[in-house]
Amino acid sequence: MSDLMRVSFTIEKSLYEEMEKLVQAGNYANRSEWIRDLVRERLVRDSWKRNEEAVGTITMVYEHERRDLSGRLIHLQHIHHDAILATTHVHLSHDLCVEMLMARGRAQDIEALADELRRQKGVLHVSVSMSTTGKRLV
Repeated sequence: MSDLMRVSFTIEKSLYEEMEKLVQAGNYANRSEWIRDLVRERLVRDSWKRNEEAVGTITMVYEHERRDLSGRLIHLQHIHHDAILATTHVHLSHDLCVEMLMARGRAQDIEALADELRRQKGVLHVSVSMSTTGKRLV
């Protein structure tokens, strides 16, 4: 870990008490770890807003028996082969599958891929979990 800095701040008592509950609920060893995670989370969100290079996981639930849906989904993945790092396919039931795509690229490009997948008939739900390449977090 890099050099550590000691910081102090002023906060209303009621807000402090709520913060302490969050620290406890998160099973953090101390407030410093909780605050570091909070700052990192904000840095990740801001990097997505600035359309920086990012990594993300696209989770998609779909009806695998829908006519030619599997073929359309694979076709879209091949179009975006440069962004997709890995995929995982799981059978949820006889009719439903979930697929997770790990992608790397500009944040807007990852969101655009998720939108393309979302628009396919038979895709029931798509969510994107944002993350970062970590360059600004160390």
